[in-house]
Parts: sequence; structure tokens; C-alpha cells
Amino acid sequence: MNTFETLLVNDQSPILEVTLNRPKQANAMNLKMVYELMDVMSHAAESDYRILLLKGCEGNFCAGGDIKDMQSANKLETQDEKVTALSELNRAFGRMIQLADKLPLVTVCVLEGAVLGGGFGLACVSDYAVCDETTVFGLPETSLGILPAQIAPFVVKRIGLTQTRRLALMGQRFKGEEAVRLGVIHQQVTADQVNETLNQAIKQILKCGPEANKATKALLHTVNECSSLDSLDTILDQAANDFAEAVLNGEGREGAMAFMQKRKPSWAEAKTQAGQESLHEQ
Repeated sequence: MNTFETLLVNDQSPILEVTLNRPKQANAMNLKMVYELMDVMSHAAESDYRILLLKGCEGNFCAGGDIKDMQSANKLETQDEKVTALSELNRAFGRMIQLADKLPLVTVCVLEGAVLGGGFGLACVSDYAVCDETTVFGLPETSLGILPAQIAPFVVKRIGLTQTRRLALMGQRFKGEEAVRLGVIHQQVTADQVNETLNQAIKQILKCGPEANKATKALLHTVNECSSLDSLDTILDQAANDFAEAVLNGEGREGAMAFMQKRKPSWAEAKTQAGQESLHEQ
């Protein structure tokens, strides 16, 4: 894999650990980081990784978008050029969030310190997220006179319109207890409990069939985007076919055999152990 300027990438197959690495900016995202994240995510989606583990370095997850990147557009000559540059910058971030949302592998976020703006958006497209007592969440964009343009749809999907209105239109910051209550994240633990909690979560994920997880995640997205009874029938018809295929020819066959023989399925044995060993070595 390539060397990155803004990311630390640690291959712990079947886990790909990615650490946002702009500590002087509290890991705020510039355009370079956005493109590098897209490269890493695309690589992970096309490989045999089962978990994408997202973290931030030196006490923060991500403080949002880099204001300096936004201000650089002012150096351009015409208003049209400035608008185009800022629009492209903002939309690139949106494409990265869209990619993260639909990744076929399980996305896990370990959160500490600042989880603001774009960092908040990333947390909202995770499959599992845990924070510690230092974590501060928020949508501060309106307090800066801008709007959460690209993350708004994903925040609304995560916590609903009513709560998103309150958070976005007041620009308030809040701690992990409220983040759990809202459904932004799944657990808050103390800093010294994070590694053990993470290890347990990863162990549980790796017990699940990788193909089953991919298909289930795709199904859940399809159901979430369903808008009519007719489309629901189509979704459920396809899900029934996929279920039958899994039972007869896919992981379901191995899973049933493992259950009857009182053993771990093939995907859970060596890989679970390898994943746990690599995490304990940190």
C-alpha cells in the first residue's frame, strides 16, 4: 500500500487500522486527507479485510474540516473560481463519506477528544463506535457561519431530523453520554477500558461470516432507502433468494456444520486469533 502524508496505515489483516495523522490541526481534514482516505477505503473494499478501524492520533479523532483549506480559495481571482473551488472541496468530502457509508467491510470508530463536523460525520457512518470520557461531539458549522453541507444527510439518518435540527442549529457540543443516548455511538467507556472493549468488539465481529456481513450490510442499506411497499416486496424477494443461496452454497452451510459439530466455523478460527494477537501487540 502507498505511503500517506496524512494517515498512518497499519495492516493487521483481517483488520486495516487507519489513524488520522494531522495532530497539530487536531486531525482536521484537508483535501489531501480526504483523497487519501478514499484511496485506503477503496483498497480495503477490494481486498480481504473484514474490519476498517478508524482512529485519530494524539488525543483527538477529528476536529472537522480544515479552515485553512477553505480560506485558500480566496487567493483565486474571480468569484466564480472561488465558488467552484470551495464547492469541489466540499463535495469531495461528501464523496468520501458516501464511500465510507457503503463499505462492504465493518467500519469501527475509536473516538477521543474532538469529534466535530466532518469527524462527527464519519462517526455517523460507522457500524460500531466507542468513545472515552474525553470525547466531545458537535456540529459547530453554524457557529462559524457555514453549514454542515455534506454530512447532514448522514446525521439525519443516524439520529433523526428532530435531534439533528437541535444540534446543527445551536452548534452545541456534548459528551459521550448524550452521544450514546442519541445513537451517534454505541458505547462510552473510560480511557483505560478502550482497548479491552475494542478487542471484545473485534472478536465478536470476526465470529460472523464475512460474506454474510457484507450481504447483511448491503441489505440494511437497501431497506433504509426503501420508499414504498412495492420496493419492499422486491427487496424481500431478493433477500429470500440470497438467504437460500447462503444456506445451500455459501457460509450458511459451513455455519450449520460448525454448529452441529460444536466447533468454530472456518472463518472464525485462525483469523479471530490473528486479529486479537495483533491488537494486543500495540
